[in-house]
Amino acid sequence: MYSSPSTTAARAPRAANRRNAAGGRGTRFGPWAVVALSILIAAFSLLPLGYVAVMTGNAGWGTIEKLVFRPRVGELLLNTLGLVVITVPVCVVLGIAGAWLVERTRLRGHKIWAVLLAAPLAIPAFVNSYAWVSAVPSLGGLFGGVLISVLSYFPLVYIPVAAVLSRMDPALEQSGSSLGLGPWKVFFRVVLPQLRLASAGGALLVSLHLLAEYGAFAMIQFDTFTTAIYDQYRSTFNGAAANMLASVLVLFCLLLLLGESKVRGNARYARVGSGVQANPPRLALGRLEIPAQAGLAVLTALALGLPLFHVFRWLVVGGPGIWSGSALANAVLQTLVYGLVGALVTTVLAFPLAFLAVRHPGPVTKLLEGANYISSSMPGIVVALALVTISIHNMPGIYQTAVVLVAAYAMLFMPRALVNLRAGLAQAPKELDEAAQALGKPPLLAFMRVTLRLTAPAAAGGAALVFLGIMNELTATLLLAPNGTQTLATEFWSLSSEINYTGAAPYALLMILLSAPMTYLLFAESKKAAGQ
Repeated sequence: MYSSPSTTAARAPRAANRRNAAGGRGTRFGPWAVVALSILIAAFSLLPLGYVAVMTGNAGWGTIEKLVFRPRVGELLLNTLGLVVITVPVCVVLGIAGAWLVERTRLRGHKIWAVLLAAPLAIPAFVNSYAWVSAVPSLGGLFGGVLISVLSYFPLVYIPVAAVLSRMDPALEQSGSSLGLGPWKVFFRVVLPQLRLASAGGALLVSLHLLAEYGAFAMIQFDTFTTAIYDQYRSTFNGAAANMLASVLVLFCLLLLLGESKVRGNARYARVGSGVQANPPRLALGRLEIPAQAGLAVLTALALGLPLFHVFRWLVVGGPGIWSGSALANAVLQTLVYGLVGALVTTVLAFPLAFLAVRHPGPVTKLLEGANYISSSMPGIVVALALVTISIHNMPGIYQTAVVLVAAYAMLFMPRALVNLRAGLAQAPKELDEAAQALGKPPLLAFMRVTLRLTAPAAAGGAALVFLGIMNELTATLLLAPNGTQTLATEFWSLSSEINYTGAAPYALLMILLSAPMTYLLFAESKKAAGQ
């Protein structure tokens, strides 16, 4: 039978793929080694979810009914729901308003305000709480929790929304204006719908941070599920009550993920027209200039100025003596070591998944990738409880070692590396690998010399974000760190819990100083994605 050259050429790649699969070099989902590694990493990421499911199933309905359906859980649920229901909308409003002012208006000093509105991310929420307790010792309850949460987390909405606004096609707004819509109607009918993805994603991040936060709420004695789980863990090691509370908290997290997915929907907001996109127009504020400047000044003063003021105030009160001793130097060293090792391990583990997501997309790849997002959405205390139980019952030799702690960091922060790696790999065409192989380079060597080098900047950015998360992580470190571990976060928490605010101040300042470059990197990456 005659076959045309085009038919033969089309069949050749399929035949090669079959030979690769038969020879063990590849599958239709990607190279077999990469697929196998990705499956193992996804299974590793799902360990906390499996732990919660097993502990809930083993407890039995009688225990579940007794420990879950009780007044204390209802109180925690009301506190947590109230915190989320109030904080998230306020963060969304502040984030969108701030982003619109700095990106779409002729606000004086908008470039400075753009950086200042992102800067509060450099201050851990528990350091923010420490500063507010110093300023208002009676601060507490739902109001205190909302205040500290809003000031700590509104940049999580501001940064992605600002990136979207800066690259939004102005033709959309011009079309609305040509139809007779005024400026405010254009904003609500045209601009705001375009911000749905960014604002929904930021709202999800704020919600998950609220569920995971321990130190900020414990310091003002505001009870949430996370603070209650930690208290239960300390009083009854790995007790049923802590496990049941963890189950409710995980269910809450999964519902939030589902809700964000529904809000996000399947809509697309890409520009498909021809030609070069114009720069977005900036609107004159007129009489609104002074109120806008005043509002931004108040917001940054509360979120950034007050914490810094009280940290420096306690430094002055403590005098030079609080900087002496080996504890501070040891805490800095251990923080850097854990941060660097954790960032390296997490980035390496994220690489196979990022490779499959870019080079071999499909349902299986999405499933493997989604496993990591589910795990990272769980509070650090749930991940820590899971690893404590698994290590004690199955691998007692690694219990309370650095191995378990680094594993927890990888579970919690892998998506930070995964997102950056995926973007970097997308900008490294596989044709370059193929060209190197055509010149006689073995596949692995071609990959390392071409793709890996092109992906290195994105990998470094992801590792930096992982480092930032590790440095400020508190609950998992408190539960899993080996005896004698002293990080900046744990030492700060130990001293501030003893009302030794002067002793805690150097640790707070060093955390802020180390976090600032990573926060700026996050801000700069968002601007780079927007083409600025």
